Amino acid sequence: MADFNAAAAAEAPEETTARDSEAEYTLEYACRCPHCQQTLRTVAVIRMLRSRVNFTSTMPRRGRAVICSQCRKILTVELNVLT
Repeated sequence: MADFNAAAAAEAPEETTARDSEAEYTLEYACRCPHCQQTLRTVAVIRMLRSRVNFTSTMPRRGRAVICSQCRKILTVELNVLT
């Protein structure tokens, strides 16, 4: 039975459906990315989760990063104090 599972896993295609971002927002007015200088009409938002801390932390557990939809570099980050 172990050989069957190993063979099935070897034949299974890799999952390539990773999410690009949590959300995409259309800007009311176009602007330029400070990193790539491309005109932006949308920005993407990705979620951040605190994954490790070596002490009792008062820092928030979650946050969001707004990234350029063209070059994917971080434009701004916010931590959620109330979550």
